Amino acid sequence: MRKLLTYALATGMVLAGPGVAGAQNFDDPEEFARQMDQLSMEPMGPEGKPWEQYLVDQMGDTAQYASEGPHTICFSNAGVNNPWRVVGYTNMTEEVALHDEIGEFIHVDAEGSDDKQIADIADLLASGDCDLLIVSPNTTAALTPAVEDACEQLPVIVFDRGVQTDCPVTFIHPVGGYGFGIQGAQFIADNVDEGANVLMLRILPGVDVLETRYSAGRRILDEAGLNVVGAEFTDGDNANTKSIVEDYLQRGSIDAVWMDAGATAVAAVEAFEDGGYDIPVFVGEDQQDFLQKWNDLDMTAIAPTYPSYQWRTPIIAAVRVLSGEAVPAPEWVLPQPAITQENLNSFIDPNMPPLHYAMCGCDEMDNYPQAWGGVE
Repeated sequence: MRKLLTYALATGMVLAGPGVAGAQNFDDPEEFARQMDQLSMEPMGPEGKPWEQYLVDQMGDTAQYASEGPHTICFSNAGVNNPWRVVGYTNMTEEVALHDEIGEFIHVDAEGSDDKQIADIADLLASGDCDLLIVSPNTTAALTPAVEDACEQLPVIVFDRGVQTDCPVTFIHPVGGYGFGIQGAQFIADNVDEGANVLMLRILPGVDVLETRYSAGRRILDEAGLNVVGAEFTDGDNANTKSIVEDYLQRGSIDAVWMDAGATAVAAVEAFEDGGYDIPVFVGEDQQDFLQKWNDLDMTAIAPTYPSYQWRTPIIAAVRVLSGEAVPAPEWVLPQPAITQENLNSFIDPNMPPLHYAMCGCDEMDNYPQAWGGVE
């Protein structure tokens, strides 16, 4: 259990269940329908810059926050302790470098601890140094009071995961977990026959974004008349993932594999390779190792994303807010694209690390690829 909690906190996922504050309904038909609609919306904003685009055309006035620069932007971060957050934080620091309006960028890493993040925010407020505070909450309910305290003193931008208050200037996030689950499951439904066998691989229970991914995916698969042979937790471990797939292959055929996160997708594919089985329809994610495996094996696959380019958006929003420029509010809903066969080649970069998230929106930034661990 300690390993699961560490993983959840590292990724910023919110654990929910009996006795957990802020537990929520992970199978909300209205939210499912809303996110399904948003997946097909034409984004507004500059073409080719999804980190600046938005899906809901509702703007918030920020004239009251206009001030002379250069500004000090403070960032309370849930953590930088998994590959997705490492890619994202690099995006953020490289975005900061593009703005002369920012004189200082102060980053505080909560290391996956609610208590530390609450204390971090209190310290930032007490310092009086911050013109604006960006928060990526470790967990939703626990951080809500700290965010509310901050809102009383300065403009606050929340991104990635939300809080249970509408006091921030805006809440920046992609479409969401239902959208991720829909994209992968609908791809399977479109590429297998009715009654086909689908294995669903999950990381761990009680995590908000993973639970909504699963509930949306299961809804699509069930409605399509597909046979879910199992929904197994892998703990995000490669060896465990491979063992689970091998066990199911011994029981019968698998026509498709759906995953709620793609970190162990390559291990799942290798279970089919090692056993001499045909590779089924696959749902992975936008990490380089999976994209390259997909291309090498000419797989029928899709990579839904929780795009790491979203880490650029809070900096862009902060500069606009402190200039008194309107921003999407109360939510800045970013597009959430998937990588498909049609655009796969444009996201493969063998010079990047295996766990680099390709939907970073960073490949034209000044220090790409070196700042992200790549080589020219």
